[in-house]
Amino acid sequence: MDQQNLPVALVTGATGGLGTAICRRLAQDGHHVVANYRNPEKAAQWRAQMQAEGLQFAMYQGDVSDFEAVGQMMALIEAEVGPIDILVNNAGITLDGQFRKMTYDRWDQVIRTNLYSVFNTCRHLVNGMIERGYGRIINISSVNAQKGQFGEANYAAAKAGVHGFTKTLALEVAKKGITVNTISPGYILTDMVLAIPEDIRVNRILPEIPVGRFGGTEEIAHLVSFLASRQASFITGANYDINGGQHMY
Repeated sequence: MDQQNLPVALVTGATGGLGTAICRRLAQDGHHVVANYRNPEKAAQWRAQMQAEGLQFAMYQGDVSDFEAVGQMMALIEAEVGPIDILVNNAGITLDGQFRKMTYDRWDQVIRTNLYSVFNTCRHLVNGMIERGYGRIINISSVNAQKGQFGEANYAAAKAGVHGFTKTLALEVAKKGITVNTISPGYILTDMVLAIPEDIRVNRILPEIPVGRFGGTEEIAHLVSFLASRQASFITGANYDINGGQHMY
């Protein structure tokens, strides 16, 4: 099939470990994958790595926390690649610290990157999806949005907001052929998790995971693949936990 006729999938925060796995899987599924990034140096290294694997993605720089920048990026993607059928809101950061010591800047940066970004991307895309009568929106949240986590008031608040947003948007577009769902990973072996001091990671976090291991990025990507498919058309407003049994409710 001509690449121009493939469904277009946009993945934000594509150059991280989870974003990479999602891009690979969606490409395997036959989508024309567009990779969003913020850091040009990291993106150049990532592009070279993907090309070495025989993969080539359309790449677009854009700060997803900036509403106007997202609008410009989306317009460019749709002009050069085509209408976006699938949106995976994967971009996220952590700036941890006890709330009593948390600065406004740390709060603001995490809320903007992890929550405002979801509004920004969805707001610029949803009307086009409605007009075309089809869309898949998949928002990446976190187990810590559900159970809380010491030192992550900003991150937990943002990620909890993601699912509240997901449920409401799902209701509003349910009859338009668009599904909106959340995935809440537990501790997945990404750079973000590996940045946690080894003593805390191995001696405090790992014992809390009943399956006895950290998750793999491919496991999250597999679920993204399913929710992005046409076969998932009866699933919307849902949250999927992938946390090895760490949090059950």
